[in-house]
Amino acid sequence: MRSLRSMRAMSHTLSRFALALLLASGLSAFALAQQAPPSTPPPAAPAETPTGDEGVLGAPSPDTGGIDEILEGEEEVLSGSGGFSYDPGNRRDPFKSLLAGNENTVKSGPRPEGIPGLLIDEIDLLGIWRTPRGYVAQVKASNKSYLLREGDQLFDGDVVNIHKDEVVFKQQVQDPTALKPFREVVKSLNPPQT
Repeated sequence: MRSLRSMRAMSHTLSRFALALLLASGLSAFALAQQAPPSTPPPAAPAETPTGDEGVLGAPSPDTGGIDEILEGEEEVLSGSGGFSYDPGNRRDPFKSLLAGNENTVKSGPRPEGIPGLLIDEIDLLGIWRTPRGYVAQVKASNKSYLLREGDQLFDGDVVNIHKDEVVFKQQVQDPTALKPFREVVKSLNPPQT
């Protein structure tokens, strides 16, 4: 982090120095054009070295208000506070390594008994019934049958919706490079034949 700040400070200093040099050379060229005829050589200016923001060759320091505004705009873009966002549109993140695998790790530790201990990937949908309080889904996991309702919490997610022919789960993804910390998993009664 420190090197980034020092690089920015050096970039700001170099930008100001380059602008001062450009303005000084332009002003000196303009002054030379306005002086006496070319037959008389202009007097040589004493050699001075620029220190700080004094300018170049004794020229007055230019107004750097415009430069400061440009540099502040660059800082907004670099920090992301300018309202810019990236929408991947189901494309791969170009800054994510191709060598890193897509890891869907779940919480570690022993799993509780019953519905709170079920993993979304290991359950099979057996049936869906309509009740006066809404739909109920019957699922099978580890040779046991369970009844799920909307809002039930599972070990790696929860039940979002139950429709007449499918159940929608919201599965937590423990991948720090993923754009969203969850993914939607849909289990259907009659999956499409492939």
